Amino acid sequence: MAAGQPPVIAVDGPSASGKGTVAQGVANALGFHYLNSGSLYRTVALAALEAGADLDDESILSNIALNLRAEFIGDTVTLGGRDVTDNIVAEVVSFAASRIAALPRVRKTLLERQRGFRRPPGLVADGRDIGSIVFPDAVLKIYLTASLEERAARRHKQLMEKGMDATMAALLQDIRERDQRDMTRPTAPLQRSADAVLIDTTKMSAADAVAQVLALYKQAPRAP
Repeated sequence: MAAGQPPVIAVDGPSASGKGTVAQGVANALGFHYLNSGSLYRTVALAALEAGADLDDESILSNIALNLRAEFIGDTVTLGGRDVTDNIVAEVVSFAASRIAALPRVRKTLLERQRGFRRPPGLVADGRDIGSIVFPDAVLKIYLTASLEERAARRHKQLMEKGMDATMAALLQDIRERDQRDMTRPTAPLQRSADAVLIDTTKMSAADAVAQVLALYKQAPRAP
């Protein structure tokens, strides 16, 4: 981290590994800003689906990303001034977001937007390439994971709480396919950085995971 730059804690990992819950908890504890990069890609996906856009057309999709009228305030996500917090977690949007995230021009368009979240006193950001691509100078990099079955169960619980129907079998298949796409895409694939600390949350509560990240941050070196 360059001197004078606000510190960044990067939390990467596969879908439904608990990144958002843990990152938000760490941000709250430290009084830092929070970036959920997945919500940004999901909002682009929702805008594309509503526009009837071809999900393989990089030109159209990067233009949608460039002109995205989205705001992230606390837990609320708005698109064009309307609340889409629940809309962006629908499975059809999740699937579209995973496809769109593999497109280099879309990722490049959203890169500077993500970096713009870095403001004093600091930032906790979660996603698939936060530590490797977006904030390679993060003072602490975490790679959060959990078993496939646990991640599917968490996703199922989240959808049920929002009144959305889903089966465990379908979610298991969806997460397997999403992992494959995320790990094998040519641009910014999901991978654990060599300097990232691995935390397996399969049998860990969110509070314990937050506490572990906070302890690691306390020990992390800072720029002079």
